[in-house]
Amino acid sequence: MKNIKKNPKADLENKRGIFFLVGLVFALACVYFSLEYKVPINKVADMGTLVAQEVEEEVIPITREEKVTPPPPPPAPQVVEVLNIVENDIEIDDELEIQDTEADDETQIQVAPILENYQEKEKEAEQGQVFFIVEEMPEFPGGERALLKYLGTAVRYPVIAQENGVQGTVYVRFVIEKNGSVSDVTVIRPVDPSLDKEAIRVVSSMPRWKPGKQRNEPVRVSYQVPIKFILQ
Repeated sequence: MKNIKKNPKADLENKRGIFFLVGLVFALACVYFSLEYKVPINKVADMGTLVAQEVEEEVIPITREEKVTPPPPPPAPQVVEVLNIVENDIEIDDELEIQDTEADDETQIQVAPILENYQEKEKEAEQGQVFFIVEEMPEFPGGERALLKYLGTAVRYPVIAQENGVQGTVYVRFVIEKNGSVSDVTVIRPVDPSLDKEAIRVVSSMPRWKPGKQRNEPVRVSYQVPIKFILQ
């Protein structure tokens, strides 16, 4: 086979660069034209008229609860009063006697001596009453120092308490009578049975006191003393 030779004028390979430049210019022209192209804007000549439309308000009806009237109460039962007439034919022989109690000048009224009886009862109550504080308090013969000396010499320490090492203070209460004697001796704060018994013995054997006085009259007075038991 024979190779067909082309006409050098018909060969487009030599014009490739020109075609490329022409295409590039054409593409740039299209881009530039698209960017510079302006779309005309139509202006609105009239916006029209605004019409205010009235909105009807909804009226809510007011509802009220119906009053229910209670039924009327039943009529009260009629009470028929029945009068029973009883014949009373009993005759009363006794008549009421009204005595005249009006006093005259000769009427004597006996008045009991109330004041005297009251004073006597008050004295009797005071005789049996025991005072704790009076105008003149009772006093041991020789005074308080003589009382302490008497307690120191009259107390005998029980042997049982000494052997067991028991010691303490026993509080004794007693009553000084109107004649100064001592009665109703009791222990109000005990320590040991042997010590309590010795304290009662010592107080009961006290000499007579000078009695206490209330309104210049001797009365019964309550008194108390502490008796100390100390081992040496």
